[in-house]
Amino acid sequence: MASVVRANSTSSDSAPDQEARPRWWRVLRLLLVMVAVIATGASPWWGPRALSTLDFFHVRRVVFEGMRYTPRAEALALLEVDTLESVWQELAPMATRLQSHPLVAQASVERQLPGTILVRVTEREPVALVRRKDGRLSPVDGEGHRLPIDPAQVPMDVPLASSSDSTLMHLLEGLRSAEPALFARVERADRVKTRGTPDEFRVKLGATTVRTLPEVTVDRFKDILPVEADLARNRLRAVELDLRFRNQVIARQP
Repeated sequence: MASVVRANSTSSDSAPDQEARPRWWRVLRLLLVMVAVIATGASPWWGPRALSTLDFFHVRRVVFEGMRYTPRAEALALLEVDTLESVWQELAPMATRLQSHPLVAQASVERQLPGTILVRVTEREPVALVRRKDGRLSPVDGEGHRLPIDPAQVPMDVPLASSSDSTLMHLLEGLRSAEPALFARVERADRVKTRGTPDEFRVKLGATTVRTLPEVTVDRFKDILPVEADLARNRLRAVELDLRFRNQVIARQP
C-alpha cells in the first residue's frame, strides 16, 4: 500500500517563458541536468552538496509504502522533511526518527530523483485483541506489546485473547506468518492455569478447541491438520484436539 503526500513547489521559470522555449531546448536542458547529476552524484562528498543548491532537486512529494496503521500525519511529523530543502538532505536520521513510532518496526528512506522522498515501512502487526480493564479491546503484537490502534476505526481480523501473554502472542505471530490460513481460523486464544497441572494454551478454531502446552511450536501445532483431514474423510468431527502429549494428537469427538 502506498500513499503520496504532495508538497507545494516553485520554479525559477515562469509558465509563459517555458511555453515560449522550443521543445528541443527543454529536452536538452533536462539531459544536461541529468548528466550533471550522474557526474556530480558520483563524487565522494561534494557532489550531493553541490546538487542540493539546485531548485530542480527540491522535495516535491513524500511517498509511503507499507503503511496501514500508522497515521500519515504522525509519520510526516517524525520524518521532519523540509520541502524547502533538497532531496539530498540526510536520510538516515529520518528513518531513525520514524522507527521511534510504536507502530513502526523498520523503516528505510531513499530519494527518487528529481524531487521525491520514498519511505518504506514495516509495521508491527496486531495478532490479537485483548480486553482492557475499562472493557475496551486493545490490539497487541507478537511480542505482547499493546498497539495504539483503535479497532473501531481500523477493522482487523484477529482473534480475542484473555491476556497479552508474550508466549501466547509469539505462537499467534508464528501462525500468522507461516500458516495464515490456519491463523485465520483462530477465534480465541487463552492461557489457562489449573491447580496441580502445568499451564496450557487453549486455542479455539471454530467448533474445535486445541489444547497444548506453552512450549508448542508452529510445526507441532500444524500436526492437527492431517488429523482433521483424516476425520473429515471419515465424516467425523472433533470438538477437541489435544497436543499436550509427546508425538500424539488426541481427538475427542462429541
